[in-house]
Amino acid sequence: MSPQFISFGEALTDLVTTGGQGFQALPGGAGWNVARACAALGLRSAWAGCLSLDSFGDALWQASEQAGLDTRFIRRVEAAPLLAVVDQLDPPNYFFIGASAADLAFDPTALPALTGLQWAQFGGISLVREPLGTRLEAWADQLKQQGVRLAFDPNHRALMGAQDLPRLLRFIERADVIKLSDEDLRGYFPHDDPSLALQRLRARNPQATWLYTRGADGATLLSPAVELHAPAWPVRVVDTVGAGDASLAGLLRALVDGEPPARQLAFAVANAALACAGVGAVAPSRAQLEAALCGR
Repeated sequence: MSPQFISFGEALTDLVTTGGQGFQALPGGAGWNVARACAALGLRSAWAGCLSLDSFGDALWQASEQAGLDTRFIRRVEAAPLLAVVDQLDPPNYFFIGASAADLAFDPTALPALTGLQWAQFGGISLVREPLGTRLEAWADQLKQQGVRLAFDPNHRALMGAQDLPRLLRFIERADVIKLSDEDLRGYFPHDDPSLALQRLRARNPQATWLYTRGADGATLLSPAVELHAPAWPVRVVDTVGAGDASLAGLLRALVDGEPPARQLAFAVANAALACAGVGAVAPSRAQLEAALCGR
């Protein structure tokens, strides 16, 4: 059976600070996090990309199996692992190691058939690492032409800059769902008011569903029909790594279920809050999400 959802963003190892000179190695990467979070919410999900053949790649493969991801879309290659060093937790601060890492070997044209696919997600540093970014953009166009709905999360990091704006804008124009954070807007438009930057971007695709997250200040859902805001849920924050990925997964689960806009936003905000309650990129289960929503 083919997946309902597939993510084409990066998978990597997060080396997360434990204080001082200590770090904990955890499976992560924005694209892989969203795929795992969607699987935890009951969607048939896959992550598509390349992993290294070392212990870091082994851990990501095993975590993919444990998450219930469709591993037919993962290739293992002889190359260095991609690492993200998280040296600050709140807000997360990353730097990356792996200039010629395994992710760059990915060729989407070699994938198994994707019959029945409903959603594909793109974003993160995979779109600014060449030649991978160019391959993924071409693949997004092909999927769009086949009727697959596209989700996009730029997930701005320090290695991204003005040179990457053209691809950002092209993905915004083709996406059906766009998840943006205030940190993304400050990263790409450091001299602009975030609300004005958001307005300009929305003008390029007003028909899309937009999820705009602002951390402790909550989130806003925007579409041609509605503009809804929800405060952040109260939670004892362990760290915020992967919270944005969980919010996008919650929104996608609600959209697949045909939930109305208010519930779409509630799914996104609740799943993000649950993800903040553990170390690293936590993937809340469907049962946990439903219990949280019922308790409100």
